[in-house]
Amino acid sequence: MTKRPERQPCNILLIHSDQHRFDALGVNGHPLVRTPNLDRLAAEGVNFTQAFCPTPICSPERASLVTGCWPTRHGCMSIPGAEIYRPAQADLPLLPSLLHAAGYFVAHIGKFHNETAATPDKNGADVYIPENAYDQWRKARGVPPCPMPVYRGNDLSRWFGAVDNAATAATSRLAWGAGEVDRLLDDCAGKKRPFFIRWDPSEPHLPCQPPPEFAALYPPKNVPPWPSFADTLEGKPFIQGQQRRTWGIAGWKWNDWAPVVARYLAVISLLDAQVGRLLAALHRLNLEQDTLVVYTTDHGDLCGGHGMLDKHFVLYDDVVRVPLIMRLPGVVPAGRTCADFVTNAIDLATTFCRAAGIRPPATFSGRDLLPSAAGTAKDPRTDIFAMAQGSQFGLYSQRMVRDRRWKYVWNAVAEDELYDLAADPGELTNLALQPECRAELQRLRGRLVKWMETIEDPLLNGWTRRQLEQGLKP
Repeated sequence: MTKRPERQPCNILLIHSDQHRFDALGVNGHPLVRTPNLDRLAAEGVNFTQAFCPTPICSPERASLVTGCWPTRHGCMSIPGAEIYRPAQADLPLLPSLLHAAGYFVAHIGKFHNETAATPDKNGADVYIPENAYDQWRKARGVPPCPMPVYRGNDLSRWFGAVDNAATAATSRLAWGAGEVDRLLDDCAGKKRPFFIRWDPSEPHLPCQPPPEFAALYPPKNVPPWPSFADTLEGKPFIQGQQRRTWGIAGWKWNDWAPVVARYLAVISLLDAQVGRLLAALHRLNLEQDTLVVYTTDHGDLCGGHGMLDKHFVLYDDVVRVPLIMRLPGVVPAGRTCADFVTNAIDLATTFCRAAGIRPPATFSGRDLLPSAAGTAKDPRTDIFAMAQGSQFGLYSQRMVRDRRWKYVWNAVAEDELYDLAADPGELTNLALQPECRAELQRLRGRLVKWMETIEDPLLNGWTRRQLEQGLKP
């Protein structure tokens, strides 16, 4: 491996998908899904196996990616339309503006999902192509609309997806997005100006609508259950069972879930094919040696895990643990696996600044991941945190701390959760009320309080501090 000069600014290609589970990748052990291009990217770079989103909700995670800080700092706690939604503060230093000021060509293609004046085109992006541009592109090619428009409508049954029989892989939303990125790479090739191109596909967020040729790859009878599927929810917060009832899935068996998951895997394979297209473009344009390529997602998806759907109201690994793959020749050794804990969006903002030769502003609270990627990090984290302000069934606040063995979830208005991940990686058995686990529970509560202090969490007040520190909650 030829070593790059120290801190030489590089091009950056970020592929930031929507709702991709960590374990729905070949390189991460899924027995069926076909992801040869992402697997190859990992083989040529580093695969982070302990990356966690700061919050499993689209808008606040995306706000963290551009502000480099926790939702408690940037202010966006939920999605537009939720009762607690407010946009991220526009007066914070924003990653696109920082990169633009440093001389980068900045482009954003696809989903943004924040109602704020800080849209990419107003804060540093030279090019912003929103996700709804696909609708006109599709119409211009004579293709009828998608059978289930993404995020639209209150008929919950429509959110389980369907095969998009009117489209082919070439006319899919994913092919459109990759085509826009491919075109921009062509424009950037041979120019001295470095680029930061961010592609945010809407997939594999439900409803998954693969074209027929990709749907055919996954007969539902071949799709295995997730390890967490067998959850009875005994001893779990009431809201989890309520989610099953509200969505009409309380009685679902795996035979009911398998078609939904099959479409999810099919869309992931289609996404993988577009990743392959972009990797080929980098090679063709002689850009791959000077480009940091990052594949990740905003959060995961239950998609049948724990017998539920979506996210918003749980902090299981199904939704907070995310894929993260990085490749940068000369900096990242090929074929490396890194188990350092990563606070995904927040650390990535700092990492992109460092890769561009920019000093991150004081409001950026993440870590540079390139030392971890190279295996030279001096002080890796010993635990990781996440938060959620649930909005699907009203206000439902959660905070999480997880170390190598234990996970504790503080549910402000429901039963707490404690899982021994060594014995129970599927998080099926809640140990929070077990007397033999009391000391472990209090240790983790203390660690959670210290973190909440650090991020200036408004949920930490005299009442909640006393509850956590003195063990006053059952």
